[in-house]
Amino acid sequence: MSDSINTSRVYETLAPRNVAFIGLGVMGFPMAGHLARAGHRVTVYNRSAAKSGAWVEEFGGQAKATPVEAVQGADVVFVCVGNDDDVRSVVLGPQGAFAGMRPGSVLVDHTTASAELARELHAAARAQGLQFVDAPVSGGQAGAVNGLLTVMCGGDAEAFDAIQPVALAYSRAVTLVGASGAGQLAKMVNQICIAGIVQGLSEAVAFGERAGLDMKQVLDVIGKGAAQSWQLDNRGKTMVDDQFNFGFAVDWMRKDLGLVLDEARRNGARLPLTAVVDQFYADVQAQGGGRWDTSSLIKRLR
Repeated sequence: MSDSINTSRVYETLAPRNVAFIGLGVMGFPMAGHLARAGHRVTVYNRSAAKSGAWVEEFGGQAKATPVEAVQGADVVFVCVGNDDDVRSVVLGPQGAFAGMRPGSVLVDHTTASAELARELHAAARAQGLQFVDAPVSGGQAGAVNGLLTVMCGGDAEAFDAIQPVALAYSRAVTLVGASGAGQLAKMVNQICIAGIVQGLSEAVAFGERAGLDMKQVLDVIGKGAAQSWQLDNRGKTMVDDQFNFGFAVDWMRKDLGLVLDEARRNGARLPLTAVVDQFYADVQAQGGGRWDTSSLIKRLR
C-alpha cells in the first residue's frame, strides 16, 4: 500500500510523541501513517494481524496483539473503528486501552459513534485518571489519505490542547466544539447536511439528463454559482458516469443517520428530510448497493 497516503504532505514541526493507533481500516491506516511520517513513535493494533503487519512494513513502528499492549507508554491513543460496540470492545475491559494507559494520557475516539457513548467513556476515563476526547472526522477516505480531514472534538480544553497538534498530522482543522459528546453531535449535523445535499444533487442530475442536457457542462456552469458544493465538485460528474466506487459507503451512511435519528428522538429535533433520505438509502441497499458511495442515491431515480 505504498500509495496509501499523500507523500507530499507537509508536516508541522512537533516534538515526537509516543502514540498508539487502534483500528487500521480505510481511514485509520493512512491516518496512522501520517502520524509516523510526522515523526511520532507509533504502535498499532488491528483485529486483523495481517493489516497491522502491512502497516508496520510500510511505515515502521510496531504492532501489538491487544489494545492493552499497544497503549503501553503512549501519550495519546487514537481509536478509529466501526461503531459503539466496536469502541467498547477495544477501550473497556481487561484487554482494552483504558486498562493499559498511563495516568494523564488521552484517548481520542475518531469513530463516528453516539454522543451517549462519548459521555460514558469520558466519565470512565476521568474515574481512572485518564482523559478522553470524542473526535469524529469528515473528509472521507480521500481526506485521510491526503491528510486533510476536518476533526470535530468534544471534551475538556486541557485534553484537547494536548492532542490538537498531534492530530494535525492528518488534518487541516482540529476544533473543540464543546463538552464531551459535542464532537459526535457536530458530526451528526455534518451528516444531516450531506444527506440533503446529495439527494438534491441526485435529483438535479436526473432531471437534467431527462431534459436532454449535457450534464457535465451544466455542472461546470452551476459549480461557479450559488449551487456549488463539495459534493457537486467531487461527485456530480461521477454520478453522470454512473460511478460509485468511492470511499464512503451507503452502509456507513445509514449507520450514521441511525445515530442522527436516535439523537433527534431524544432531543425532540424534527428531521423530516433526513428521515426520508435515510429510507432512500435503504432502497439503495435493497438494490445491492450497500458498498456503493453515498452519491449512488441517483440510482433510485434512473
